[in-house]
Amino acid sequence: MNLLLTVIADGVAPHHTGPDFGKASPLGLLVVVLLVIATVFLVRSMNRQLKKVPKSFDRDNPELDQAADEGTPRPPGPGDEPG
Repeated sequence: MNLLLTVIADGVAPHHTGPDFGKASPLGLLVVVLLVIATVFLVRSMNRQLKKVPKSFDRDNPELDQAADEGTPRPPGPGDEPG
């Protein structure tokens, strides 16, 4: 029983307690700064793309949606002939 408590207690104590333990390198700061910069550019790009989206999508009048879609052909409707 005493041996079991010694093994359990030994596993709780930290083994890495040197003077450099827990310090971050400048490379970690560089990675974080690069991630923040990339996120800013992604958010700006997404905002520009969202400004191009029409305010609403009207099924009865799809001309505005087609104009925003830059020439993608309209899917065939119920009155259109396949071909």
